[in-house]
This record gives sequence, structure tokens and C-alpha cells, in this order.
Amino acid sequence: KENGFSFRNKVFANNNKANQFGAKFSGITNSLFTHKISSGIIKKMMGVAPERSLPKVAKKSLRQLIDAGKIQLIPQQKIRSVYLFIDEFTNLLDTNIGIDAIELLVGLGYEVKVVAHEESGRSYISKGFLEEAKVLANKNIEVFKDVVSEEIPLIGIEPSAILSFRDEYLRLAEHRQDASVLAKKTFLIEEFLSAEIEKGKITSAQFSSEKKTIKIHAHCHQKAMSNVKHTFDLLNLPENFKVTIIPSGCCGMAGSFGYEKQHYEISMQIGEQTLFPAVRKAEKNTIIVANGTSCRHQIKDGTQKNAHHPVSILKDFLLK
Repeated sequence: KENGFSFRNKVFANNNKANQFGAKFSGITNSLFTHKISSGIIKKMMGVAPERSLPKVAKKSLRQLIDAGKIQLIPQQKIRSVYLFIDEFTNLLDTNIGIDAIELLVGLGYEVKVVAHEESGRSYISKGFLEEAKVLANKNIEVFKDVVSEEIPLIGIEPSAILSFRDEYLRLAEHRQDASVLAKKTFLIEEFLSAEIEKGKITSAQFSSEKKTIKIHAHCHQKAMSNVKHTFDLLNLPENFKVTIIPSGCCGMAGSFGYEKQHYEISMQIGEQTLFPAVRKAEKNTIIVANGTSCRHQIKDGTQKNAHHPVSILKDFLLK
């Protein structure tokens, strides 16, 4: 507020609105984002490093697919229900991961409930637009405070988005008691599933016995607000999965930081400290797992290898 916001700050803070607009013309948007000349112009206008790739928007958002009845939300035999927070990154950029998460939950016997809500506000928080973030936080708290319970918790896929309920929302909320109560019933999807494993509601018998080697890079929000152990335990459930955690710190992307042209070099240097070498040294058939959208983007740009969300791996090896 003191020094004003740059055009780039405003673009990154409002990236969900930009993605919503771009998704209306996804074919054109993605062509512009991938074509050498047009993407170069866009990056220059936004102050993005020319070496950085731009994320593609989905042809159909996760919400559109759900609203159109394209995704089954109710299992044949229900164990319990959960509310799914459809964050802005999963909705428009990582739609397939959202589909995988729902299919995994339903396949395991969990009914997925979806309600209309606002974006998380993560991008506004990241860029210092706290008044805008506060409005979104209060609307989301109002939406979920009376429907989420210990029996029907709120779960989310993208760590930086869902864990806002347990961090920034507690300070941004007008009604802090409501925020505090809701925070205690809000979980990263790996937290929820690993807790269900401990209760015996999910077992290794539900998954393929195929042998796989997996290396995990965990999101910084998970390291700070949760625990990598939840992802580790979850991926160790299939009996022949061999899982290790890459001893990496931040991947180097840190939201929009790694996109910005003056930060690109240090962003890649951070990735080269531990993460990139570990990914490159991994055997060809080793599955690289990263539960953060920025982390997966950074790994792809830094190593040319694809990283996968843990729910996608488990969905692929879930016995039908």
C-alpha cells in the first residue's frame, strides 16, 4: 500500500480472474501461451522470465465438469462424506488432478460434497492484497462454518490453498471463533486419507500389488503447517511401493517468485541445490511425486520430467 502495486503484482494477484477469462477461449489462450513469439510478448508485458513456461488452462474447469454431471460424486457403498474445496489452481490449471482426487475418494467409498465458494485468496495474500484476501476469506468461512463438521470435514488438494484456512484465515477473519472452529475440521487430502488408513477404513488390499519406486518432494506449506509423513504413509499403503522423501527445501518456485524475470536465476539455483539433481538421478521408471502445483511446474522446467500428485498415483493403482 505504501509504495503502490506494479502491473505484474496486479496480474499475479488476479491470476484466477485472468485464467477464468482465458478458459473461455482455452484453445486460443493455450496457443498464445505456447507459441514462441506470442508467449514471448506476454512474458515481456508481465515481467516473466523468458525461459519460464506458462501454465495451460483447462478446456473445461473441474466445476464445469461436476455441474454437467460428468464426474460421479457418490460411491456405491458410502463410508462417510467429505466437502471438497475446489481451489483455483485445481479448478482451472490442474483439472485432471481434481478428477483423480474425486475418483480416488469415491472409489474408496467417500461421498464428495461440493458447494459454491470463493477462490482461496492465496494469490492476493502472496502479493500483499490483504483487503481483497480478507473478503474472500470471510466469504469462505461463512460458506463452510455451518456445514463442515467432525463427521463431514473440509478437505483440499493444493496445500497453499487449503492450508490458508489454518493460517492466514485465522488472522483475516472478522469472526475469528468461526475461523478457528472451521480450521480444526479442515485437512489436506493426504492428512485425511492417512487418518482413515490409521482407522482401518482404507487398506492395502484395495490397491494393486505392482512394484513401483516413488520419490516425494513436499510443498513448503505442507512442511510448515502439516507433515510430509502423511504423504509418505499414504504412498506406502500399496504393499509393493518403495517410497522415499527427497531431502529438499523449497523447490525454488515459491508461487509467482520463480516466474519473475529478476528472480528466475536464483529460483533455478534453489532447485539445483537438492531437488533437481535427485530427480535427474532417479531411475527412468521412478515416479516423482509433488503435491504442489508450483513444485510440479518447477520440476518440469528444471528437469524436463513430469511430477505427479499423490492422489493421481493412488487412483491409477486403485483396484476397480
